[in-house]
Amino acid sequence: MEPDAFDEEAFVRALSGVRALLIGRRALIALGLPVLTADYDLWLHIDDVEALNASLTPFDLVPSRSPEDARRAGRYVLENGEHVDVLVARAIPTIDGVSVRFSDLWTRRQTVAYSAGVGLVMPSLDDLILTKRFGARRRDLVDIEYLETLKARSR
Repeated sequence: MEPDAFDEEAFVRALSGVRALLIGRRALIALGLPVLTADYDLWLHIDDVEALNASLTPFDLVPSRSPEDARRAGRYVLENGEHVDVLVARAIPTIDGVSVRFSDLWTRRQTVAYSAGVGLVMPSLDDLILTKRFGARRRDLVDIEYLETLKARSR
């Protein structure tokens, strides 16, 4: 069996037309950290569900929910060979009750070069650490340690 021919650079370019932040381990990989993952995690502005779905149509990514259902649930998945988890909540609490608002993270976002003229939009380091505190998985704690080390080196 041959792997799908997924054009990641074109995927990243397609995201530039929506208010979407790359979170999860793909963001850590973009920062040069030694982690692995097979999927993409995005936090999307709640009004941009239709725009994201339309921008990813060339990749045949199928949404698991209608835009209305995704907004009610706060999340959905796009998949077809690739897997994209999409959060669409205005705010998400961390495991210790801190409310993290998309609009705040969007204001402080950073862009990391993917290739010439193509950038990955993601939260600042401090905000990326907050997103890793949405869950209490062991790998999230490991990722936070990596991010804290990266943050200390960048001072």
